Amino acid sequence: MRLLPQRPRARLFATSLVMTAALAACGGGSDSPTPTTPVVEATPASLTLEKIGGYSTGQYEVSAAEIPAFDAASKRLFVVNAQAGAVDVLNLANPANPVKISTLDATAVLAGAEINSVAVFNGIVAVAIQAPVKTDPGRMALYRASDLVLLSSVTIGAVPDMITFTPDGNTVLVANEGESSDDYQIDPEGSVSIIDVRNLAAPVVRTAGFTAFNGQAATLRAAGVRIYGPNASVAQDLEPEYIAVSADGTTAWVTLQENNALAKINIATATVTDILPLGYKDYGVAGNELDVSDADGKNINIQAWPGVHGMYQPDSMVSYTVGGQTYLVTANEGDARAWGEDNTLYWGTKTPVVAGDPSKGFVEEFRVKHLINKSGWAGRAGDDLPPQLRDMAAGGLLNPATFGYCGAIAGDPLGCRADEQLGRLNISWTMGYQVDSVTGNPVMYTAAGVRDDVNGNRLMYDKLYSYGARSFSIWNANGGLVWDSGADIEKFLASADCKLGKDRNIPCATWFNSGHNEGNAKDSRSDAKGPEPEGLAVGKIGNKTFAFIGLERMGGVLVYDITNPAAPTRVDYLNTRDEWVTQPSAANLATVGDLGPEGLVFIPAAQSPNGKPLLVVGNEVSGTTAVLQLNLTY
Repeated sequence: MRLLPQRPRARLFATSLVMTAALAACGGGSDSPTPTTPVVEATPASLTLEKIGGYSTGQYEVSAAEIPAFDAASKRLFVVNAQAGAVDVLNLANPANPVKISTLDATAVLAGAEINSVAVFNGIVAVAIQAPVKTDPGRMALYRASDLVLLSSVTIGAVPDMITFTPDGNTVLVANEGESSDDYQIDPEGSVSIIDVRNLAAPVVRTAGFTAFNGQAATLRAAGVRIYGPNASVAQDLEPEYIAVSADGTTAWVTLQENNALAKINIATATVTDILPLGYKDYGVAGNELDVSDADGKNINIQAWPGVHGMYQPDSMVSYTVGGQTYLVTANEGDARAWGEDNTLYWGTKTPVVAGDPSKGFVEEFRVKHLINKSGWAGRAGDDLPPQLRDMAAGGLLNPATFGYCGAIAGDPLGCRADEQLGRLNISWTMGYQVDSVTGNPVMYTAAGVRDDVNGNRLMYDKLYSYGARSFSIWNANGGLVWDSGADIEKFLASADCKLGKDRNIPCATWFNSGHNEGNAKDSRSDAKGPEPEGLAVGKIGNKTFAFIGLERMGGVLVYDITNPAAPTRVDYLNTRDEWVTQPSAANLATVGDLGPEGLVFIPAAQSPNGKPLLVVGNEVSGTTAVLQLNLTY
């Protein structure tokens, strides 16, 4: 989930054109060079992706290739290798054959540390470094791209997740996620480091934090911001993930993924000016359909599900400008909090019977079939029953007024609980149940579905909330939804138009909603987050702007023309995985292809080593870096 922003690099070419035009307009002395007219890039009618090269670490499912960044002057590609805790440096002079030439090792800055993210601007490489104890403060370090010399480093917040430059290169911003320790004993505050790097030898750090919102938890929750960590303040609960910056460099937006919100930041004052809830996607309406089951005979069953809602929970985000207005593009991956999930003290045990300890973790994900079992939750104790949920009630019910369509009646979900219906869907148990409008406490029902009975010990769920939105979205500068891809991604993957493999000859529908680390696994991700849009890049070619969306689970990259933010259109899809039957492993990476796209970077033609626009994709599961060429048609 640590992805590299694309706009600063995409803007570099545009900035150079503006400067050239300004110099030409000013004229100059008699010995000044003759002014030249900037080259205006032609606008393509369309484009297709073609893989022309790549680099493999030979490492499988250890996140050996995550976040790419490119330096045009040195023709070097910098790729975060989480498995090594470092950055692999690749020579991209020949895009068809990237060659590893060196490594940036964070341990020289902080012993035992690892690099989470990387960004490049005008020959300067910035990296976000996580401390060996992740809840400790991290570091930001600067290197020179041409010779990899360490220039400086500074202390920043805990768990720095993503790093970017402002368009002028004077400032580096880092999203400090501030994730808790796995046992939830230490929970650092989330923050954004705003670092003045005009003096490369002595950067100056300011911090945009969230402590000013600590007294506003109730107001934020009422507005739709998910503040729900056990005993966490607002500042501890908010977890910055990804940053986008306005073209003028004055404003930043930060995704708060688990909180289903954005933070808006004034860069000059290093202050969070607003927290913007993103709302929820209604899967019961036409255009938002989805497949919710991995246990319906591997059938593709994309339909409306009234009462089911998606939390957008974007991971990556980029900004672009249309008509002087800033728009934000998000890949709505979704993410659940899961701390202590491997801790027996948290879950407890069945034999011998030991109750789980809610102070030792926090897991919010639960299957619908377990949440609404008419017999209650006792049978899940010592298995996957979160102790916080256990302490709230004895079981959960579905409101027949909403879920009668799948068979729910008072006290019994009946058919709704079936695996081929809603039973397999993973949702958050923390929301959707009825609460008292005055106290905010859960409204209790009896096992028979009777409200306000003294014997009531059941929650009544009016809505079910799943993770992510299986889409990408475009928002305005104040977090208002302008456009969402709805069900388009899943419907496309199920269609006859969609093809897989480097030769585009495998029907996508044959392997619909497969997992990136699975073989022969059609439909296996439908109960979770579907194809999982995660990575994102935006590139402008001529007068058109294109979005490139990496599908983490299904794999591949979708291309949309987003020139009109209110009416994007799908342009292309390339998925180079050729082997879908055999279980992927380190032994068959050469035949499997690229798995699990994580980070993407767009390289405009003016900066590209081969003079053509490129898209570089870091694939974390296969440990491969793919170089895709954009073949333009006019």
